[in-house]
Amino acid sequence: MRELLTKPLLVVTGKGGVGKSTVAAALGMAAAARGRRTIVAEVAARDDISRTLADDAPDGQTFVERDLGAGLHHISIDPESALEEYVNDQLPKGVAGLLTSSRMFSYLVAATPGLRELLTVGKVWELAQPDRRTPGAHPYDLVILDAPATGHGVAVLTAPGTFSDAARMGPIARQGAIIHEMLADPEQTGIIAVATAEEMPVNETLALRDALRDELDQRFAAVVVNAVLPTRFRRADVAALETVGAGGSRAVRAARTEAARARAHRAQVARLRRGVSGVEVRTLPFVFEHDGLGSDALRRLGEELVR
Repeated sequence: MRELLTKPLLVVTGKGGVGKSTVAAALGMAAAARGRRTIVAEVAARDDISRTLADDAPDGQTFVERDLGAGLHHISIDPESALEEYVNDQLPKGVAGLLTSSRMFSYLVAATPGLRELLTVGKVWELAQPDRRTPGAHPYDLVILDAPATGHGVAVLTAPGTFSDAARMGPIARQGAIIHEMLADPEQTGIIAVATAEEMPVNETLALRDALRDELDQRFAAVVVNAVLPTRFRRADVAALETVGAGGSRAVRAARTEAARARAHRAQVARLRRGVSGVEVRTLPFVFEHDGLGSDALRRLGEELVR
């Protein structure tokens, strides 16, 4: 997993609720700790990671590259701001202002399938460029995209190629092709799938594997199985627990349940490994934090991923 930190772009995706943001933040902290100037990008105006890692994170502030300290940065991307930046870059100032202030143009953007995804991933691409178009912006060594959940995540990654094929010529076709080339190149873009050790997330991860292969000609760079329960009992202990039968004390029943859940997690991890044969699969332990994961817990998880 450590070698993935040398790529310019990592995309973290997976089924909703499996801990994508946790993995993205943990990888960002691990990369920054190794001297990589890193930015974690969230989409759809979310800023969960910023609020977790920065006590003074302003609520509702999007499209701002915030320095979280120690080489780690964060941005929350909303398509409207991405569009405004793109239009201002491509058109004369007066024309750009008139266009972006037009209500009809806003309706057109909202009604165009895939345009919001194209604008989002276009900004991610811009962040990963050594020569950035944003005035006064500094380049990053690594951009980590906390992508939307599986199906929408695929749509974001395939939008540049779709628009390039549809437009055929002109600036959208040209720039869409350039962005698509980076996303489809495993040397430049690593796609990390996140799952939990349960049947549905594993099923969705395997479906995502097929969708990436068919629609982007990409494969997973790695898979992370999050919140895996530890094996607390030896085989002899499990056998002894089962001899008690359905009865037993509350502690015995809890231990039996815990052993069964851990056994089910191991089975799902094994099934996932078989399904993505040849791809590195890393597991992260279940971490109980009463008030949610803080920076210390995320730092430990990041080191676990790249150790």
